[in-house]
Amino acid sequence: MTNKSSLRIPLFSAAAFVLLVGGLLLNVHIGAVRIPAGQVFSLLLNGIRLRLLSFLHPDRYGPLFADFLTGSTEARILFGIRLPRMLLAAVLGGGLSLSGFLLQAFFRNPIAGPFVLGISSGAKMLVSLTMIFLLPSLSSMNSGVMVLAAFAGSLLVTGIVLLFAQKVQNMSMLLVIGIMVSYLCSAVTDFCVTFADEHHIAGLTGWSMGSFSSADWHAVRFCFVLTLLCLLASLLLSKPIGAYALGEGYAKSLGIHVRAFRTALILLSSLLSACVTAFAGPISFVGIAVPQITKRLLRTARPAVLIPLSFLAGAVFCIYCDLLARTAFAPTELAISTVTSIFGAPIVIRLMVERSGRR
Repeated sequence: MTNKSSLRIPLFSAAAFVLLVGGLLLNVHIGAVRIPAGQVFSLLLNGIRLRLLSFLHPDRYGPLFADFLTGSTEARILFGIRLPRMLLAAVLGGGLSLSGFLLQAFFRNPIAGPFVLGISSGAKMLVSLTMIFLLPSLSSMNSGVMVLAAFAGSLLVTGIVLLFAQKVQNMSMLLVIGIMVSYLCSAVTDFCVTFADEHHIAGLTGWSMGSFSSADWHAVRFCFVLTLLCLLASLLLSKPIGAYALGEGYAKSLGIHVRAFRTALILLSSLLSACVTAFAGPISFVGIAVPQITKRLLRTARPAVLIPLSFLAGAVFCIYCDLLARTAFAPTELAISTVTSIFGAPIVIRLMVERSGRR
């Protein structure tokens, strides 16, 4: 049994990596314009080679790289649409899964997550209000403004949930409060949309449905750096998370400053959730379902293992969900939350039933 347990981690890692690579290849190959696999590899190799040369010799190879990106329809589709979209789906999927893991560690409950607790709705509310009232006075809606607005909304709802968490010990009641706060945020958003210009409403509606279709290389770079920093910070907190899971008293006995630790968890999870909401809109159930699936398949509670593998599993999950969203009923594209809900909601229902049965 011990040998089987020790093999689960490398087998899961290898399988997730294979699925990740397979999902990336399928995403760049399948679409309204099918690019043959051989041409995909050729374009990728030439693109990487010219990009590296343009770094070393920008004057000589910079124009060649620019011409390569616009030289053919396949190159424009691959480097301008599909590559940034699938990379953004992978990065944000991993970030959302990690956000859910951190919230579950904070509340010590498997059903906690940014969508269920209303945190994603708070981020959506502030981003919506920013798009409605601030966008007319700005030349463009840059990444920093979007993330700051989503982060402020995430922290606002998280603070409200924490206030109730001090008075309500029943997690089921806390989840109901989170749902009510989510409805309240949606009501505020809808009220403001009523008085917004039609141009802003159209953009807001497309964003609020959840999609990776607006991905570009700037968004990929921004999200990659932000989620990587949050991932590294979470790994540094892996030992305190493991101690905290055994109780606050045990964590304090090991010299952990519990209040600072809890604050760090909330800030990291809110920042990750805010980044996802700002660039892809609200995405449901990934933050709850993926960490729990990872934990059950690995049969371990070690944060140092679960943090990176939950991130990897979230990336794989969102890549395939996005592939289904844009190809299942092509040329009509489904909202990403529609697909993630189909697979994630049954898992959450089962978790709630099992938790109720144990009680």
